[in-house]
Amino acid sequence: MYLCPLCQQPLLLTDNYYQCANRHSFDLAREGYVNLLPVQQKNSKDPGDNKDMMQARRSFLQAGWYAPLAKAVTTMLAPLPAHSILDLGCGEGYYTAFIKQARPQSQLYGVDISKSAIKFAAKANRDIQFSVASAYQLPFADNSLDAIVRIYAPSKASELQRLVKTGGYLLTVTPGPQHLVQIKQAVYDSVRLHDDAVAQIDGFAHSKRQRLQFTLHFNRSEDVLALVQMVPLAWKFSAEQKQQFAEGLPAISVDFLLDIYQRN
Repeated sequence: MYLCPLCQQPLLLTDNYYQCANRHSFDLAREGYVNLLPVQQKNSKDPGDNKDMMQARRSFLQAGWYAPLAKAVTTMLAPLPAHSILDLGCGEGYYTAFIKQARPQSQLYGVDISKSAIKFAAKANRDIQFSVASAYQLPFADNSLDAIVRIYAPSKASELQRLVKTGGYLLTVTPGPQHLVQIKQAVYDSVRLHDDAVAQIDGFAHSKRQRLQFTLHFNRSEDVLALVQMVPLAWKFSAEQKQQFAEGLPAISVDFLLDIYQRN
């Protein structure tokens, strides 16, 4: 299923490493993942979310605050005839694990550019195949996937087209207009809401949308801090401002747009 990131030849698993016909070799880590991100595809020494952002997201997600989103994703996937599924930009595997639990017979893959996130994901989910790779040069064969799940992750339409079989599916999750509006109000004088227009993705036709909205009511400032720390707006706050905002235990709106597209 994997392709060599150096020469695009198929990779075969032998003992504890993957190797292609050109003898490029990639070790299977102790945790069960494979690193398919060559040095020339890295945009920094340690690409992906920084450690603070990753730990905050892990803490927040494991506390169950976004469980309604995970349930909505699995519910939208449920009727789709998809056996091979990729969670693109899977991070620490929170949503990937929900998908696997709902679809135990599916062949599930998780990809992220962050090695530390994938290491955690693979250690916690031995029945899912995880790899470190770039979303812009994914190590999979053409027309090899029935579905891709893309939750907030950046991607390239040409790669999505290349990987998804004709008639296959793409499920995206993007922020709706009211998403985290209270955090925005704390840092901007004038708040600009997210657009709710359906994105046009080359090679895919939009078929379904669900909007998921709910409010987070906190009783611990630590959970508010984790939410702030895991979003890009975090850098807008000073440490003192973060603490002050969190201690106010604000009710925070979340607003997600879940869209299903089908490959033409």
